[in-house]
Amino acid sequence: MVGGEAAAAVEELVSGVRQAADFAEQFRSYSESEKQWKARMEFILRHLPDYRDPPDGGGRLDQLLSLSMVWANHLFLGCSYNKDLLDKVMEMADGIEVEDLPQFTTRSELMKKHQS
Repeated sequence: MVGGEAAAAVEELVSGVRQAADFAEQFRSYSESEKQWKARMEFILRHLPDYRDPPDGGGRLDQLLSLSMVWANHLFLGCSYNKDLLDKVMEMADGIEVEDLPQFTTRSELMKKHQS
């Protein structure tokens, strides 16, 4: 009977993951590519338990969604933000692997190269 209990536990886990992914899907932007959304959804799902809104509101989920957009915009579009904010989102995203990221040159890097 242990095998049946293990199978039921696995099915429950898979069902929970599926429900979380379905919940997160509502936050996908129409302009996000599949690769961008997959990475951002992983960021959201990883931190969702810590950012669930309390029953009285509080906007914790909005904060998580904003942090996920900062991370995705920095990664995929080259947007720059306050160092503390970038440090926070990069730490939150530690371990999320994204392949074939675009390479960006910042204005500061261009200016340094021009001055040399």
